[in-house]
Amino acid sequence: MKILIILAHPEEKSFNAAMFNTAISTLENEGHEVKTTNLYQDNYQPVSGKGNFTRLKNTDYFKQQDEEVFALQQSTFMPDIISEQEKIEWCEMMIWQFPLYWFSVPAILKGWIDKVFTMGKFYDNGKIFDNGFSAGKKAMLSVTTGGPEKNYVDDRYGHINSILFPIHRGILEFLGFSVVQPEVVYSVERLTEKERKSVLDTWSKRLINIEEEIIKD
Repeated sequence: MKILIILAHPEEKSFNAAMFNTAISTLENEGHEVKTTNLYQDNYQPVSGKGNFTRLKNTDYFKQQDEEVFALQQSTFMPDIISEQEKIEWCEMMIWQFPLYWFSVPAILKGWIDKVFTMGKFYDNGKIFDNGFSAGKKAMLSVTTGGPEKNYVDDRYGHINSILFPIHRGILEFLGFSVVQPEVVYSVERLTEKERKSVLDTWSKRLINIEEEIIKD
């Protein structure tokens, strides 16, 4: 498969980085083609707005979706947007590796989403969900949390699937991706070295069979 992995964590020695590097090495060893984006390492600029474009259709009143359609027609997207869009078009599966921040993705990843998944190219009127431009592609979230698993299975925080639902349904499935079950590592800061190794081994074994992953309900 052609697999794109996005990392959103500022520390290169973090467990998220270890998950990211394990995924790269495992998938490449299995013969998959892998491309990556390391958002913090690349100093990715996440603020979405007029700066997404080399020129504007309407300089008097900014409407981002109108400008995105215009940019698609006139090739006026900034290079950082084009390069990420090309990776998404290339891939057959996309994996996001990130720590859960305030029940969502880190701001740098949210900014990447806002800038890259543009109107007319990745969604349009009627081109969503099963008819989306990314139909036939798979996506998976690989997430770490600060709290223990018990906090995410009862009413304290809400079930982890409920927390991830806006990302699964409101972004990935909306765009046409088929979503597989997330990989969730709980209470990551409290893991011993032995536990860290065990988690990475389990992650690697899962990725070896990633082509057979069943789409989640």
